[in-house]
Amino acid sequence: MNVPAQVPAHRDPGLQPERTSLAWRRTLLALVVVDLLVWRSWVRAGTAAPSSGVDLPGLSALTAMAATAVLAAVVFVRGRELRRGPAAPPAVLMRCAAGAVIALAGSTVAALALGR
Repeated sequence: MNVPAQVPAHRDPGLQPERTSLAWRRTLLALVVVDLLVWRSWVRAGTAAPSSGVDLPGLSALTAMAATAVLAAVVFVRGRELRRGPAAPPAVLMRCAAGAVIALAGSTVAALALGR
């Protein structure tokens, strides 16, 4: 027996959009702290010329900065969308956020590995 799924006509967002926006901002703040730790790792590694010709800690720090910038843009766009209404985020926005988080995690791991 098939029972039709009930779809609510209107969602009652209450304070949910505001809480979501604040959560995105807290997450961005945490990621900025991670970014600063990666930069600190690069500075502590020194500015000596690398033997391989590639400054891997510097590349890691640059990747972390770019990922944080992408995430800041995502937070800004998502906050603007939440002020307009409780619509679901676009898939491309979530893909950008996921890619930036993966890049930031990779640069953090690389900074930890290269800093020793």
